[in-house]
Amino acid sequence: MKKVLYILTTTLFLTACQGQETNSTMGNADNTSFPVEKTEQEWKAQLSAEEYFVIRQKGTERPYTGEYNMHFDEGTYTCRGCDTPLFTSDSKFDSHCGWPSFDQGIAKGAILEKLDKTHGMMRTEIVCASCGGHLGHVFNDGPTATGLRYCVNSLSIDFKEEKEE
Repeated sequence: MKKVLYILTTTLFLTACQGQETNSTMGNADNTSFPVEKTEQEWKAQLSAEEYFVIRQKGTERPYTGEYNMHFDEGTYTCRGCDTPLFTSDSKFDSHCGWPSFDQGIAKGAILEKLDKTHGMMRTEIVCASCGGHLGHVFNDGPTATGLRYCVNSLSIDFKEEKEE
């Protein structure tokens, strides 16, 4: 019974909060070109298997397992694929959904939005504008003035601590 309850709970979290497609083979099916382009072999050499699954195959990490879910140090979150700045710690909040959440990107144009019709839902996928790496999804249920919740996989981002001068 516990196993069934765990599976059901995990499925609900994945559907409600993130639920990215897990069986795509890359990531750039719409032929958008990006400033940072690498072969799939180069991506595989750079990323761990789990990072590759999320960033290049539009996968998702399990809820509440990501390194940055409950991380609130001051600094900048960058794309793990190309190091482009994406979010600041000022925009991060705890959405209780199991993934890092932000209410806005660091700058206009740093994150691209794409229509995602997978899993019988209509959602907005977010990708790095520099390399096209899958980050997660954005929802219009955020608690701040922007009304947005960028629900991001920890595996798709890195963190650069703010240095005191």
